[in-house]
Amino acid sequence: MLMIPEEEQYPTIIHRLIHDTEHPAFKAWTWVVNALIYLSCVAIALESIESIKAEYHMELSSFEWFSVAFFTLDYAFNIYAAENRFKYITSFWGTVDLLSIMPSFLMLFNFSSVRATKILRLLRVIRILRVLKLARSAMKDANAARDGKTNQIAANLRIYFIALFSVLMISSTLMFYVEGSLYSPEAIAEGQIHLDAAAVAKGEPAGVAKFTPSDPLTGAAIPEDKRFFTSIPETMWWCIVTLTTTGYGDLYPVTIGGRIIAGGTMLLGLVLFGMLMNIVGKTLMVMLFGEPVGHEADDQPKTPEEKIGAALDLLADAGVISYKSAYMLRDITPDEISQRLENEKASA
Repeated sequence: MLMIPEEEQYPTIIHRLIHDTEHPAFKAWTWVVNALIYLSCVAIALESIESIKAEYHMELSSFEWFSVAFFTLDYAFNIYAAENRFKYITSFWGTVDLLSIMPSFLMLFNFSSVRATKILRLLRVIRILRVLKLARSAMKDANAARDGKTNQIAANLRIYFIALFSVLMISSTLMFYVEGSLYSPEAIAEGQIHLDAAAVAKGEPAGVAKFTPSDPLTGAAIPEDKRFFTSIPETMWWCIVTLTTTGYGDLYPVTIGGRIIAGGTMLLGLVLFGMLMNIVGKTLMVMLFGEPVGHEADDQPKTPEEKIGAALDLLADAGVISYKSAYMLRDITPDEISQRLENEKASA
């Protein structure tokens, strides 16, 4: 196999930072990126709580822009280190990297007509897609485990928890936006303004009628006792209960859009449960019975010749036969061994 010299494969420190999985700089950079993704998702969830948003708005905003600056630098480094830059920009991972920073930059446009609509809330929600950047780390873990560089069980557990965290964040955020945004304080205030304006236009006093949000598809009203998804952390409880198929029934969607998201979450819960059972099963096989898994299993002898060779190695290691005899016996095929045994049996 033709080996490419390292100075050609990684001409700059940025190339090592992005592609050289064995370099300490790559591991440090990846760790910082992943840590910022997790912390950024937590910050987005906390921002959906009105009391926390009002009290810590400056701190949350500062951390958001610090994260965006770092993600922007990571995106620029990936473009610079890409073999085909246009192909990377238009690729799935390039799109994910762009989505992780684009909503925050679009929110800089200070247009009151835009901020008065759902566009601003949608931009806030899209930021959660930066959690998909973790999938790249999961793929690298899977490749490293396949090549025997890391423990496969540990890699599988990391992949599982990345998948669980991603589903939890995306599903909770979507439910909060699709259903919870219908009765958010902003939506209630905006709806009340329109209702009062309509009342004044009819010559009636404003503030008499109270605005009640409704399902945009069916028009069914959402009463106050059915407004469960008031923040992302609150919605996470519903998501965990749904993913684990517990089904307490204390929180549930009442709109068509919310029920569609709930159905998808239930199906993803089954997928995650299947992944976990597969990992637990392999782990128990190794711990209880010493069964090889993953890369170790690929090293086990499979053909008759390989099995005979492994048996001869064991006999030589045990001192039953010499290593020279073991080497000579390797040349004997299974058919020849069977024929010799039959001849010895017949002669006896």
